[in-house]
Amino acid sequence: MTSGSGISFVAGAVRAHAMARRCAGPATTRLLATTDGLDAAIEALRQTPYGHDARVGQTLAEVQTAVAATLLWHLRVMAGWLPRRGAESLRAFAGWYEISNTDQLLRRLHGRVSAPPFRSGALAVAWPRLAAASTLEEVRVTLAGSGWGDPGAATARAVLLGMRMSWAQRVAAVSSALPWAAGAVALAVAREHWVAGHRVEGPAGTRAATLVGRPAMAAATFDEYVAALPRPASWVLRDVPGPEELWRAEVRWWHRLEHDGRALLRDARFDERAALGAAAVLAVDAWRVRAAMACAAGEARVEMFDSVLPSQSDA
Repeated sequence: MTSGSGISFVAGAVRAHAMARRCAGPATTRLLATTDGLDAAIEALRQTPYGHDARVGQTLAEVQTAVAATLLWHLRVMAGWLPRRGAESLRAFAGWYEISNTDQLLRRLHGRVSAPPFRSGALAVAWPRLAAASTLEEVRVTLAGSGWGDPGAATARAVLLGMRMSWAQRVAAVSSALPWAAGAVALAVAREHWVAGHRVEGPAGTRAATLVGRPAMAAATFDEYVAALPRPASWVLRDVPGPEELWRAEVRWWHRLEHDGRALLRDARFDERAALGAAAVLAVDAWRVRAAMACAAGEARVEMFDSVLPSQSDA
C-alpha cells in the first residue's frame, strides 16, 4: 500500500511539474529586455504568468517586487500539496523572502522608505514576530529565539549577513541543494572580503565556515581563498581571475541552479526532489524576468542580459 505521505508526494510531484511550466522562458524574457520603455515591458509582462500584480505605471522596483511575489505564490502553492518533509524543503528555499522583509523592516526602523512585506504564509520562519519589532535589539532577540539564530550584534549588517548565512545552512541540509548553498556562500564571502572590504566574522563567519571551510575564511588573498574552498563550494569560482569578475561567477551559479533544477524534475522518484527542481527553475526564470525589466527601464544593458540566458547545451 502507498502511505499517506507517499500519496502526497505523488500529488506534489505532479503539481510541481505543472508549476514548472509557468515560466516566461528565455525567448520571452529577451523580448522584455529589448522592449522600448518600462511601461511597454510591463504591458507585455501582463501576458505572462507574472502579470497578476504587474501594473503599467509601476516603478522598476515595484514591478520587480511583483515578479518576486509571483514566485513566492508558486512556492506556497507547491508547499500546500506536499507532506511536511517536502514543505520544509520549500520553506528553507523561501528564506530569501524573510530576509528581504527584514531588510525593509530595518529601513523603516531607520526612518527610510520601505516596501510592503512579502506574504510567506506557512513558509515563514519568524516573520510575524519580526514584524512587531520596534528596535534593532528587538530584531536581534527575535532572531535569536527562532530558527534564524542570533546574528551576534544589533546592527543592520550583522542581522542581514547572519540571516543570509543561516539561510544557506538550512538550504544546504536539503537533499541535492548543498552545492547551491555552498556556492552562494563562497560568492557572498568573496564579495564581503574583496569587494566591500569587510571580513565575515562572528556568528555569520562561523556559519559560513561550515560551508566553505575555516581555511578559506582565513585566507589573506582572493587566490588563496579560491584555492582553499572545498569541492561543494569551489565550482562557482573556478577560473575566476579576481574579485572584479565575480559577476560571471554569479551567472554561473544561476545557470547551475537551472541545470540542476531541470535534472531534479526529470528524476522519476516521487519525493521532494520534483518540488525542489520546480522551485529552482521558477527562481531562475523570475531572476531573468527581473533582469529583463531592468533592461527595459534603461538600468541595465541588453548585452549584459544575454549572458544570463541559457547556453545551447542547457536549453
